[in-house]
Amino acid sequence: MLLLRSLIFQIIFFLNMFLLILIWLPGLFMRRQVSQELGRTWGRTSLWLLDKICDLKIERRGLEHIQQGSLIVAAKHQSMWETFVLPIHFSDFSYILKHELVWLPFFGWYLLAAQQIAIDRAKGSKLLPQLIEKAKKLFTQNRQLFIFPEGTRRPAGAPPHYKIGIASLYESTSVPVIPVAVNSGLFWPKRSFLIRPGTIVIEFLPVIAPGKPPREFFKELQNAIEQASDRLIEEALIKDPSLKKIVQNNRS
Repeated sequence: MLLLRSLIFQIIFFLNMFLLILIWLPGLFMRRQVSQELGRTWGRTSLWLLDKICDLKIERRGLEHIQQGSLIVAAKHQSMWETFVLPIHFSDFSYILKHELVWLPFFGWYLLAAQQIAIDRAKGSKLLPQLIEKAKKLFTQNRQLFIFPEGTRRPAGAPPHYKIGIASLYESTSVPVIPVAVNSGLFWPKRSFLIRPGTIVIEFLPVIAPGKPPREFFKELQNAIEQASDRLIEEALIKDPSLKKIVQNNRS
């Protein structure tokens, strides 16, 4: 049954994305918020599909900490799940993404229309200054920047691997940062076809104000995200002990 539900969801999930892209084509010629609304609609419909097909629900915590305007949203990244859930909660967002993605037909067009930040990883040491410059321009428009401080998806329970670039971005832009914790990797792991039933929790943590020394900020951010994510994982394991094997494998 788990395999069948996952298969049905994966098929409808991508069909839904394709249909929304076609329906939203006129939005390519409108202001960026119209294209961003495509991402939010995709997120809401995907959550509905996960609930109805896979019995995978969402619980939101810390919504009172969310603020609009110039903001860095630094999120734990365990699954594809958070990539379409984060936009639901912010009014004028931008992701940092690989430059190659903007060349994809249709999908890339929407990324350009929504004015997302595309970076060229081939620039190596010049990458961070490029990112900071683009982020500063974005913040003059009172937008929110999504960033995954570990750079890629990490399995639930795996040792953290944060990159110091987030501290440079924080210091250079002088905008507040909201840490975000999740336990999504327990239910929809990286490179996994199977989607397990349960409840994914996303928790928005207290905002870190600008102006702290970079090393102090870096330590505070990592501790906040990791401690909250570990707590969410432990809560899920209490409800469903069968998930313990996943965490044990990831920690070994």
